[in-house]
Amino acid sequence: MARIHPTAQVDAGAELGEDVEVAAYALIGPHVRIGEGCRIGPHSVIEGHTTLGRNNRIGQANSIGSPPQDKKYAGEPTLLTIGDGNTIREFCTINTGTVQDAGVTRVGDDNWIMSYVHIAHDCQVGSHTTMANLTQLAGHVHLGDWVVVGGMAGMHQFVRVGAHAMIGFQSRLSQDLPPFVVVAGNPAEAQGINAEGLRRRGFTPERIAAVKQMHRLLYRKGLTLDDAVREIGDMDGVPPESAADIRQMLDFLGSAQRGIVR
Repeated sequence: MARIHPTAQVDAGAELGEDVEVAAYALIGPHVRIGEGCRIGPHSVIEGHTTLGRNNRIGQANSIGSPPQDKKYAGEPTLLTIGDGNTIREFCTINTGTVQDAGVTRVGDDNWIMSYVHIAHDCQVGSHTTMANLTQLAGHVHLGDWVVVGGMAGMHQFVRVGAHAMIGFQSRLSQDLPPFVVVAGNPAEAQGINAEGLRRRGFTPERIAAVKQMHRLLYRKGLTLDDAVREIGDMDGVPPESAADIRQMLDFLGSAQRGIVR
């Protein structure tokens, strides 16, 4: 059964799974569903049409599922869904979606979200990401799997960040960031590829070499974006396991809405 501190307020309409813990002075709203094994810290508020998966750790004084910070929002029952195994530390804010987008904010699995992070309405956060203290995601931002974001970094609304990318401390990102690329600065500028992160995730040296070649074509050879895309598509001599990485890069570049960091 769920273990609820006597000072916590859990609405009768909320659904709590097995072995959920709700600490002192936490507040759980009527449309909230919390999966088994979750831990809700003291003074945290979980409201709105919010669903948490299993084994999430919610620290103290978080605001999860609060209404979007959008003047067009008129009280529609939009959603927030959070997957399994996430750690959300102190004083974070995660808003529900808006009907101007898909109507749902999503956070995947196994994300490490440090203190004071803001995830705005309609953001789509993948899995295995790390967001350091004071990361700020404006509305409609998409963050791919395994992205690492340094402290105090901020992302403009509608920005998309590809898988395995890395954003440096205090960076300002206002254009789309391709997969595997490291950026830093205000405004953010490309610095290289996230080679160490790729090694830690089991990429072979040959696969990393193919990622480096894509980076050279995009950033080092003075090519136009169209020419770089063509040359990436024509890359030869790469191991078969790099085919998915190349396709991921081409798909991202082909769908960029705000231009890419170059």
